[in-house]
Amino acid sequence: MTPLSLGPLGQIARSVRDIDAAMAWYRDVLGLPLLYSFEGMAFFDLGGTRLYLQQDPAAGAESILYFKVDDIDTVHAALTQRGVAFTQGPRCIHRHSDGTEEWLAFFEDLEGRPLALIAQKRS
Repeated sequence: MTPLSLGPLGQIARSVRDIDAAMAWYRDVLGLPLLYSFEGMAFFDLGGTRLYLQQDPAAGAESILYFKVDDIDTVHAALTQRGVAFTQGPRCIHRHSDGTEEWLAFFEDLEGRPLALIAQKRS
């Protein structure tokens, strides 16, 4: 059998109930660059991976999107100033043997679905 090699993740899809409100929130509150939008759809750049939002009136809970950041405390403060309510502020969840720490902070989008910040801190 020929070996199969998949590339990096190219796109993540998320359903939203109101595309206009979601597009404004992801663009204006989270600061994600809008690539383009069409009827009921919006595409954002997540550092080379596209976030695809599609309007679906029955949208419900979905998997967590983890946004990688360099300075979790600064981004947490900036998003809080923009009105984002965090369900759990920045906290260390693991320390590697080399002293590097894994940090997470959780919040929700306009429709109550989970999002998170993820960062590594080196001692």
